[in-house]
Amino acid sequence: MQVTTKAIVLSSLKYGDTSLIVKAFTASDGLKSYLLKGVLASKKGKLKTAYFQPLMQLEIVANHKNKGTLENIREAKVYYHYQTLHSQIAKNAMTLFLAEMLSNSIHEEECNEELYSYIEAMLQWLDNNNEIANFHLYFLIQLTRYLGIYPDTTNNNALYFDLLEAEFISTPSLNPMLQNKNLINFKTLLGIKFDVIHTIKMHKKSRQELLKSLVLYYELHLQGFRKPKSLAILNEVFS
Repeated sequence: MQVTTKAIVLSSLKYGDTSLIVKAFTASDGLKSYLLKGVLASKKGKLKTAYFQPLMQLEIVANHKNKGTLENIREAKVYYHYQTLHSQIAKNAMTLFLAEMLSNSIHEEECNEELYSYIEAMLQWLDNNNEIANFHLYFLIQLTRYLGIYPDTTNNNALYFDLLEAEFISTPSLNPMLQNKNLINFKTLLGIKFDVIHTIKMHKKSRQELLKSLVLYYELHLQGFRKPKSLAILNEVFS
């Protein structure tokens, strides 16, 4: 079946000498993997290697057989042209990290318009704004809404947050927990609109601690989730 759809690139892996395997989150069919034969060798084809950088927003014409095998992209064009996402060092590090987080978190091969719209809008915001130090934290917390693992906030005046049970608790448990400054920062990000995230003052060590806890939260709640390799690079850039 031929489909024309928007797609956000999550990863691309070299296959052989001239081909790429591209994983993308599509607006029409959720997660899809494509084999782009000869794309690295072709100078005049309709598919350009530069289109398949992490988190590129494309419009593609693809053949979807929906049999769990690698699909085929016939045409691709850039749907939204980034100005800064791949050229600024800090944003590029964040882009690589978020692409890996999304790649490890999204597994459904079905349409999810709300999730697609959220990712699309947030990436465009990131591209257009420069005060981004807290962006990835907010992005990951809000992403849990669309993944079905959003924290239970009913008892949010409690002194601890149980990462395994995904709820606020009054007395410590044996599970991994957020507490003290880590908890305060978490609660602040839970209850804020993203256009004012730059107003949250957070020390780089506090930011790294909360990010580590959020990655653990994903590990605890998403089956098969792997800790992203780009986490170390992100921490290096933001230190």
